[in-house]
Amino acid sequence: MAKEFLNSEFLLENIEAVKLYEDYASKMPIIDFHNHLSPKDIFTNRKFNNLTELWLDGDHYKWRAMRANGIAEHYCSGDARPFEKFMKWSETMPYTMRNPLYHWSHIELRRYFGITDLLNKDSAEKIYTTSNTLLQQEEFSVSGLLTKMKVEIICTTDDPTDSLEYHRQFAAQPSAVKMFPTFRPDKIYNVQSVKLYNAYLNLLSMASGIAINTFKDLLEALKNRVDFFHNHGCRASDFGLETLCYQLNTSYKVEDIFIKLRSGKTLLVEEQQIFRS
Repeated sequence: MAKEFLNSEFLLENIEAVKLYEDYASKMPIIDFHNHLSPKDIFTNRKFNNLTELWLDGDHYKWRAMRANGIAEHYCSGDARPFEKFMKWSETMPYTMRNPLYHWSHIELRRYFGITDLLNKDSAEKIYTTSNTLLQQEEFSVSGLLTKMKVEIICTTDDPTDSLEYHRQFAAQPSAVKMFPTFRPDKIYNVQSVKLYNAYLNLLSMASGIAINTFKDLLEALKNRVDFFHNHGCRASDFGLETLCYQLNTSYKVEDIFIKLRSGKTLLVEEQQIFRS
């Protein structure tokens, strides 16, 4: 007999796995070392107006799938109406079969909203209406959703220039959930655009209080921010590198590359790779 899709034994392939999950793992709290939740939403205990806000605003994974399905940017990061965006995501969902997005989305519908229908363009309006009604209840605020999933610790994803103001304010109030920052310095490696990179270094300089004119200054500024994050509970870093560069060419010196970069001159591709390395 075929099993129900995403039932309580999903991915559990034998009786030992079922016992370990049902008797032990399912009862344990969630210690979440990495997520893209908004510290502001957590601090303010945001209530979402609709499922589009909860699911699609800022979700680059879903946007990527929609773009691959030929959906116009207007319905991804653009200013289309919430229901229009949700309909375009619903049209895309069947094409994400065998992608984790398909399972994640349906697990969320089932576990948070009690919705077992498969999401597609035909079921979209019913699912949207049902979920939006539930989202108006207090238990579907950010705090309510975290409590529902027995979350104890959340480590958000934060840029080195972040003031961590919402982490500080959240830590000062009583809560069963602890929120800590995670150091995410991707922009330090993105040297393709000299203009954008130098603008970012100016922000980093302001945040650290260190004038960044040399590569040594950059390292000092980053250490300053690591210490700042550490003092606010950070114990993890997260790096998103588009390419892993490892260069043995010693004819270039990173200090010289940095001076060239800081002066506003475009780097050669090899110089970019050496700098990232």
